[in-house]
Amino acid sequence: MNSEASCKIFIITGELSGDLYGSLLIKRIKEVNAAFQFVGIGGPKMRSLGIDILFSAEPLALVGLPNPSELKKYWFVYKKIKDFLAKKLVDAVVLVDFPGFNLKIAKLAKEMGYPVIYYIAPQVWAWHKRRIKILKKYVDRLYVVLPFEKEFFHSHEIPAVFLGHPILDLIKVNLSKEMLFEIYGLDEEKPILSFFPGSREKEIQRHVPHFLKVYRMVKEKVPEVQGIMVKALGLKDSFIWEGAKKEIKVVENTQYEVLKYSTAALLASGTITLESAIIGTPAVVTYSLPYWMLSLAKRLVKVPFISLPNLILGKEVYPEVVGFKKNQEEIIAKRLIEILKDRTQQERIKRDLEDLKRLLGAPGASWRIAEDMIRYLMSLKRKVS
Repeated sequence: MNSEASCKIFIITGELSGDLYGSLLIKRIKEVNAAFQFVGIGGPKMRSLGIDILFSAEPLALVGLPNPSELKKYWFVYKKIKDFLAKKLVDAVVLVDFPGFNLKIAKLAKEMGYPVIYYIAPQVWAWHKRRIKILKKYVDRLYVVLPFEKEFFHSHEIPAVFLGHPILDLIKVNLSKEMLFEIYGLDEEKPILSFFPGSREKEIQRHVPHFLKVYRMVKEKVPEVQGIMVKALGLKDSFIWEGAKKEIKVVENTQYEVLKYSTAALLASGTITLESAIIGTPAVVTYSLPYWMLSLAKRLVKVPFISLPNLILGKEVYPEVVGFKKNQEEIIAKRLIEILKDRTQQERIKRDLEDLKRLLGAPGASWRIAEDMIRYLMSLKRKVS
């Protein structure tokens, strides 16, 4: 490796959540050791740090199986990365989540002689267990962010490191309830039902019409309910959102405040379920897939729940409604109405979510991971110097 003054890391992520974790990692590392430099593939958060970006991450985000044009795009990016790594301009490769693509880069980088660090381990305990062999062979250091993952990987003779979940360092509620309600013209005396349809364009196309139908059903039974739909940062304006605005308040930038002050929420399965759980919001989790894709997922996925809070706690704290049923919206609406009307159920869910927060560990994981990663990379430098 090069001298400390020119220590350089190639970092790759392909999802908004990975971009968020990657940007926080970069910030923490540079605060601890300003000599570290970064280049790679990232989204808006990583780009805002002024690091060298070879490609933007947004076009690489994918839901389901890639089509031929997407495969060509991935192959093009893969070849560019291979050409870049061949120049030996960096000292190590850090891969953040995004396993479908990043595991291929892990193999490539390791075979080219680079130390490979994986941050936010692939969820091989749920599906794609064959990837365990890839991790074992091509990854030098694996950082896990869920408490049960450390034991899982150790059982497969992969020395995983668990230092807490960085999401605890990201969730900040900056507006008071009074301020939020004033900004959006809400009534503090009436319940709030919030909707989080996802952060990818394809998810939005499926979920927004689905969620609006649920909202109409809930409104019939609970006419005083106030609805808010949160549009994730980075999503384009479209006719789908224009249509949604005619039926419900659509907001951006205040998702944690919306969660904090919601009586209940409907969540598309993903990182938002963990964020909601940490904040303590009662919710229902769902996910909509084409029938063929859902059938395939049911054969491949080997875990009892789709949401991280339920997986971590080992029980269904958040009701899950997943499937391709004609009455799916009715089932979801029924679950939401039960939560909205039953304060005892709300309090029971909140108590369970407090247990989850304890399992995730203390805030400051980003600092601990950054310091550990620096120590690890410095130890590698000493070995070759």
